[in-house]
Amino acid sequence: MWMRVFANPNRWNALVIGVMVLGVIWMYVSRIPTLSAGAAAPPSPQIGFAAPDFTLDTLDGKTITLSELRGQPALINLWASWCPPCRAEMPALDAVYREYRDAGFVVLAVNTTYQDSEADARAFALNLGLTFPILLDRDGATSRRYQMQALPTTFFVGRDGTIRDIMIGGPMSEALIASKIDGLLAEETQ
Repeated sequence: MWMRVFANPNRWNALVIGVMVLGVIWMYVSRIPTLSAGAAAPPSPQIGFAAPDFTLDTLDGKTITLSELRGQPALINLWASWCPPCRAEMPALDAVYREYRDAGFVVLAVNTTYQDSEADARAFALNLGLTFPILLDRDGATSRRYQMQALPTTFFVGRDGTIRDIMIGGPMSEALIASKIDGLLAEETQ
């Protein structure tokens, strides 16, 4: 069949034009939306700048808003249940959370539910015995605001809501996470 398509120039041209039309349609559908007139660009997640605010539901039916946690050092971790480095670093995140939670440290594990599933996230958390809140980014809005490029991606946020460090990829060791949290907790005494 393909030999007939390649042998006939009219069929070949129709195939090429069809692929080009589909490509143009795909580019239009997948484009980055433009801001409406007068709308401000969302804050960029960069070291030294405020962490973009979000409000997400948790696996246990609560709602968490980042800005309401101001005054507490936080770790925001974007992850998925199918991600091997995410699975590898979760026990370290949980161990550090258990060690520092009484000092006010917060872990916000944001599951990229739009590319995962709530059932898989729940099974993942139960399987690993995670004790920190699992937030659900069902529509991907938080992942887009944080310009997620790889999983896992972790943001270390100071008490004032400013991003202090960003780790793209993983897995992170317990010692690395603890050293960064020690730095965030020490900011209070300075």
